Amino acid sequence: MSDLQSLHKHKLIVNLSNLLFKSTGISNYTKSLFPCLKDLNPTLLCSESCPEFHSYLIPNNLTSAQGTKGHFRRLIWTQFQLPRIYNLLQSQLLFSPITEAPLYSQCRSVVMVHDFIPLRFPKRFSPLTPYHRYYVPQVLNQAEHIICNSQSTARDIVKFCNIPSNKITPILLAYDSKHFRPVMEETSHSESLNPYFLYIGRHDPYKNISRLISSFANLSSNQEYQLWLVGPSDQRYTPALKKQVQELGIVDRVKFLDYVPYDDLPKIIRGAIALVFPSLWEGFGLPVLEAMACGTPVITSNLSSLPEVAGDAAILIDPYKVEEITDAMQAIANDSGLRSHLSQLGLARAKLFSWEKTGQATVEVLKRFM
Repeated sequence: MSDLQSLHKHKLIVNLSNLLFKSTGISNYTKSLFPCLKDLNPTLLCSESCPEFHSYLIPNNLTSAQGTKGHFRRLIWTQFQLPRIYNLLQSQLLFSPITEAPLYSQCRSVVMVHDFIPLRFPKRFSPLTPYHRYYVPQVLNQAEHIICNSQSTARDIVKFCNIPSNKITPILLAYDSKHFRPVMEETSHSESLNPYFLYIGRHDPYKNISRLISSFANLSSNQEYQLWLVGPSDQRYTPALKKQVQELGIVDRVKFLDYVPYDDLPKIIRGAIALVFPSLWEGFGLPVLEAMACGTPVITSNLSSLPEVAGDAAILIDPYKVEEITDAMQAIANDSGLRSHLSQLGLARAKLFSWEKTGQATVEVLKRFM
């Protein structure tokens, strides 16, 4: 409903200007918080009315779906229109699930930080680098409080933006436990005719797929296994990865599956002998948690947030060392007892995470500033 004459008090407004109604990481995070936010009776600033919530409709061309133009329009809208809406609704607090808020305004805000990858791994001519270097620190300095997705991201906020740590609350993310879960009747890893190692994610260099491919090629028994790479192709990076696969002579054993629909992911994860996620840096690392929730063994990096997510339920490797990745894959391939042990540890670890916990912790922060 968008009836401003109603008796509803718009104390908390939630900025959903970047919300896509299809499945993306930030959209899933935002929508997963909705059940808990309901207790605060917020008004959602969104392009479509959301059932069970008060809504204030805003333009529908401010998202990543419109590319760079969409982002630019959203920043202009955030700077000039959002303060007007804040005042019109007589709001007390703005919550933004992304790191955006009006600068030099009277808007009190709590914002979410997902990562500082663009500063850790800057790309030439990418607008994300100046965005994180100049705009984001100003947003964070002016915010009443900052939420982030891991202790690792909290340390990056202090490092890159010189923000005092007592202004930051790390709240770990979660996963859809109805979607990502073990299903015993499916073919087990050991029974699979073509056992495969699995990677899920983009093809950016910091994701470390080149070292993963080299590690797989070094497996003494790699002819018995496949490597499945799930994630959208990127003309900047995918051709070089395919060329590497060709030069190593493993074209018939490495599958580039491109984007896989969300509904199909659990079955692919459950069918893998292990998820191998050797990223050089992550704000959180959702594929690791989703794989553990499916009972699939995990090999991941000992850097950034990934040990926070995996705990003792995965094999942690130095992602810069190809031989360590190879050794971990070889151990998984050779030892069914190890696979079973990691599967059980992962299932137990995943139960520690829930969107209800994440949502309630977020609500507690927001209550402090309303």
